[in-house]
Amino acid sequence: QAQLAESGGGSVQPGGSLKLSCAASERALASYSMGWFRRTPGKEREFVAVITYSGAHTFYADSVKGRFTISRDNSKNSVYLQMDNLRPEDTALYYCGADVNNLGSGYTSRYWGQGTQVTVSS
Repeated sequence: QAQLAESGGGSVQPGGSLKLSCAASERALASYSMGWFRRTPGKEREFVAVITYSGAHTFYADSVKGRFTISRDNSKNSVYLQMDNLRPEDTALYYCGADVNNLGSGYTSRYWGQGTQVTVSS
């Protein structure tokens, strides 16, 4: 079964940085647009960023624009999320997605990873 495996989560102080990684177990899975989402307790999972297969196009949620950078390395079937100037409100479980699309009601993903926790606290 095709899988997505996230890594890189952890605890950091406000203003700090983390880089999340997501590796797809199959090359086919990495041939899609890939992205990141996050969820905090009691809230719906929300879109963070997406990148097309070529890497030529990216799109970010307003809440992270200018602070987070999504990238990918197709030779490694991987996508990354560089998170800078982290804020306490960025604390969440971060999920990697593959085959990410906006179907009119917001971005969603066909395939999901298990998630990696990011905690921003002083």
